[in-house]
Amino acid sequence: MWNWSGSDLKLRLTLRVAIVSTLCFAVISGYFLIEADRSVRGRIAAVADVAAKTLELQQSKIQWLNNARSDFPDLDSVAATVMTPGLCIAFRSNSGEISQRFCGGAQTDTAAPPLAFAALYRRLFDPGREAVRQVVSRGNAIGEAVAWIDPAVPTAEAWHDAGRLMAVFMIALPLLCALVYAALARALRPTRQIRDGLERIAAGDLAARLPAFDLAELSAIGDVFNQLAERLAAALSDRNALTQKLILVQDEERRHLARELHDEFGQSLAAIRALAASARQTAAADCPPLLAECDGIARTATDMMETLRGALFRLRPPDVDELGLAASLEGLVAGWNGRSRGQPRFEIIISGSFERLAASVSANLYRIVQEALTNAAKHAGATRVMLRLEMREAPPGGGSAIALAIDDDGQPGDPQGDPQLKSGLGLLGMRERVAALGGRLSFETGQPSGSSLRVIVPVAASREAAPVERAA
Repeated sequence: MWNWSGSDLKLRLTLRVAIVSTLCFAVISGYFLIEADRSVRGRIAAVADVAAKTLELQQSKIQWLNNARSDFPDLDSVAATVMTPGLCIAFRSNSGEISQRFCGGAQTDTAAPPLAFAALYRRLFDPGREAVRQVVSRGNAIGEAVAWIDPAVPTAEAWHDAGRLMAVFMIALPLLCALVYAALARALRPTRQIRDGLERIAAGDLAARLPAFDLAELSAIGDVFNQLAERLAAALSDRNALTQKLILVQDEERRHLARELHDEFGQSLAAIRALAASARQTAAADCPPLLAECDGIARTATDMMETLRGALFRLRPPDVDELGLAASLEGLVAGWNGRSRGQPRFEIIISGSFERLAASVSANLYRIVQEALTNAAKHAGATRVMLRLEMREAPPGGGSAIALAIDDDGQPGDPQGDPQLKSGLGLLGMRERVAALGGRLSFETGQPSGSSLRVIVPVAASREAAPVERAA
């Protein structure tokens, strides 16, 4: 069996048309050969009938004239009127002896057929078979009129006719296939539009729609495609709205948790430090050996306070609305550089103005950068992290877009299998935030190390501002 997978539909249908046409040609050729053989047999039978009736008339004339010396049989008159190339007529007595025979000469202008065709034709049609009619005189059979044809003659004629049909077929089949292929190409031309529409949908362009087509089948496909695109766009819009609500709830829970830690845990640590200081004063006067333990408690409380301060900073970042996205990200990078003591090294480059961004866009971008830097520093073990934030101004009639790029030289884990990337925001959380903003996110890992995060977020209102370069 042929493997049709991945083959062109036009070519496949054209080949099927060619196969069907070949079968039809074979059937038609067989029909013509059968009809030709039937015609030859009918002609031979008619010749045998004429010969038999002529011989019976001759016999009746002899009896009527009582002329025993008359020549019988006399097939000259019959041969003169019915003889054709390859045809033979004869009179055979009851004893089986041939008394008289006439045969026409074979044709010389017809090419001899191939032996294989001749053998097949003779096997199928038996062209040398005789047509026999009894010659009756006074109610008694006195012999037989026999007619037959040389098998080479109908075989050559059949090959000649088959050759002409084959020539017509060899000319007509390529022309037919070309016309069918051209017609199919024209009829299936809208499938390119369908494919382009599917590719746009796969790329995230849910505004893609298909026009109306002339063919009813393709028009039905276009209608279903447009309905699915509309439903997908509506579902994605609902999903983005739900994601924004979930993100707001998550941020509110973080702020609430930060307040609880600050008010409860922070005050408890402050009380422990105060008690440690009071105990140290008492120990300095009454029990000097306890001074080391009091200092250790104070240092432990101080370290816990620093850890709590960092956790509170991550749970409740600075007010992006007041400081702006650029200043907040510069502060975030400076904080990481300060805590890491130069290892890893964080760098930031900001191009463009971000002062008029919506609060939701700034907050979500800050959270995305915060999570990406945390993953690079804590989970990937990066020694260098580069952050680039760019405002791409739109061409006339277009919309501006924010481009965020974060590159590191760490050892990235599998985003699908690393629990650190799945927990909290992680890569999934970043995708949700970017999707809620109507943007695109891509994450690629290098070989053998390093990873790249790319985020493109459209900005609804374009604005004109001179680019500003900052580096930290």
